[in-house]
Amino acid sequence: MRKSGFFYFLTNKTNEVLYCGVTSDLARRTAEHITKVNSGFAERYNCNKLVYFEEFPTITKAINREKQIKNWKREWKNRLINEQNPNWDDLSLSVGVDGELLEAVRRMYGE
Repeated sequence: MRKSGFFYFLTNKTNEVLYCGVTSDLARRTAEHITKVNSGFAERYNCNKLVYFEEFPTITKAINREKQIKNWKREWKNRLINEQNPNWDDLSLSVGVDGELLEAVRRMYGE
C-alpha cells in the first residue's frame, strides 16, 4: 500500500517567515511543529501556523513538489498561498489538529 504525501507551508505569527515541508501525516507533523518537539528551522523561527498544503497520492510526488517550490521566489510562494488562503488563516483545525492530538504528541515525545 502506498502512502499519500503532503507538501505544506508553515509561517510565524506575523507571516514573515515561510517554512515548507513534506510529510505523510499532516495533522501529526503540524502538531509537532506547534508543540516544538523537534528542533530546527521551524522551531527556531516560531513557524507553527499551517497556511497552505497540497495532498499527493505518494510521498515521492510530495517531495518532488517541495523541491520545485523551494527554488521559487518568495513572491511566487505568497501568491500560491493567497490563491487558497487569502487571509493566511491557520488551517491546523481543518486537518485534525486539536488539543487531544497536541497532548498525544507531547506524551509521545516525553514533554
